[in-house]
Amino acid sequence: MKILDDIIEAHGGALYWNSIGSLHAEISASGFLFTAKRQRVLNHVRIQASVREPLFRFLDFPQPGQTAHLIGSSEVRITDISGTIVAQRLNPREAFKEIRRQFYWDVLDFIYFAGYATWNYLTAPFLFMREGFIIRELDPAPGDPLAVCRLLVTFPDDIPTHSKQQVFYFDKELLLRRLDYTAEVVGSWARAAHFCESYRTFGGIKVPTHRRVLPMLFGNRPLPGPTLVSIHVHDIRPAEATLAPS
Repeated sequence: MKILDDIIEAHGGALYWNSIGSLHAEISASGFLFTAKRQRVLNHVRIQASVREPLFRFLDFPQPGQTAHLIGSSEVRITDISGTIVAQRLNPREAFKEIRRQFYWDVLDFIYFAGYATWNYLTAPFLFMREGFIIRELDPAPGDPLAVCRLLVTFPDDIPTHSKQQVFYFDKELLLRRLDYTAEVVGSWARAAHFCESYRTFGGIKVPTHRRVLPMLFGNRPLPGPTLVSIHVHDIRPAEATLAPS
């Protein structure tokens, strides 16, 4: 699709993206979801994300000297400073089917959700260059003057994400401004509109440094609140080295 090529170019281009192997960043995150699931907010937490595969790490988390790892949908784990596994869960998405997750999450639940979600956010729209994605252009959203292009994206099974189908909105400069999805691990009812703002350039890529997620009940109009998740990107450092599985 030419429109996808143009979108990739607007965010930094395939040539630059293919020259790097990982992203090293510092983020903060908070919002109603943290309160609802009894999780502490993230304050200037350092993270690492592969640009090739869904591999993701929180550094010095959940405790100083520990590292939290997402390895696709197959595993989450916490290791100490020596690399010893101190907590682990296989097939972490399956665990969300248990009723307890409707009321609160443990730290491994949070690592899975926040890990795959942040990895998706940092790698889109470059992520769509992978094989297996099905992408269809939609008409612009009525009543939304900022979004001049919308893509209906169907994700392949090997990518952990909120929901298999999501809608991505792009402005006249073809920068990502919004995405709509259902956060299925939260619940089949958890439809959300996710807004991308305050773009900056890091290395050779353009990245929104503020994201906010609002609930959405019907159609494509979000409610004014509460803010489910708010994410601030303080810094990103693209690196040539590829992030390897732990």
